[in-house]
Amino acid sequence: MKFSSPLIEGRLIRRYKRFLADVELPNGDTVTAHTANTGAMQGCAEPDSRVWLSDSGNAKRKYPLTWELVEVKAEQPALLGINTQLSNKLVAEAIENGVVTELQGYSEIQREVRYGAENSRIDLLLQAPDKAPCYVEVKNVTLVQGETGYFPDAVTVRGSKHLRELAYMAQQGCRAVIFYCVQRGDVAEVRPAQHIDAEYAATLRQVLQQGVEAMAYRAVVTVREVVLARRVPVNV
Repeated sequence: MKFSSPLIEGRLIRRYKRFLADVELPNGDTVTAHTANTGAMQGCAEPDSRVWLSDSGNAKRKYPLTWELVEVKAEQPALLGINTQLSNKLVAEAIENGVVTELQGYSEIQREVRYGAENSRIDLLLQAPDKAPCYVEVKNVTLVQGETGYFPDAVTVRGSKHLRELAYMAQQGCRAVIFYCVQRGDVAEVRPAQHIDAEYAATLRQVLQQGVEAMAYRAVVTVREVVLARRVPVNV
């Protein structure tokens, strides 16, 4: 996915109220950007980090700028995509372009379709005349320690609910996939964050025994585009 216009570089001053970030621009001005990430953003919201913002060009928006990327501190600095609203688009694009080889052969992709026993919406529903429908729940991974990506980065009751919904669909004879989208290029594996949300980790292990598939793909991230490129293992 290419950004529609050049991103604006700055330095993070602070992230606050979950959805806001103050950023200092190279000319010394301070702007407030929308932060499309509901997680704790551990390790990727450090003050003085280099960040990049997109400009919606919509003057009617209260916050027309959106925080897209951050340069995280590691042995080798890495760019990380923090905008969780891009995850579904990235996964759908990777499926359509044949990158996600495990999810080929479907002729239609629908988004935000109601499903399950607990009144949920699935991120992506893949369908084809000769296949059982495939329900894909997408999660964005931003918490990284070493070369391991962890999900979630905060307790998520909703995340456990989504796993149960996938298990229910698998029991109905459908294909059900939990897909971890890693907007970062240096992650070697993804694991459930047992140390943060033990219930989510236990639920993931349980639903994998009930027919749910777990996949993770990492991205190539630049200031011009974010593209899912390579599958990494999900180790539970």
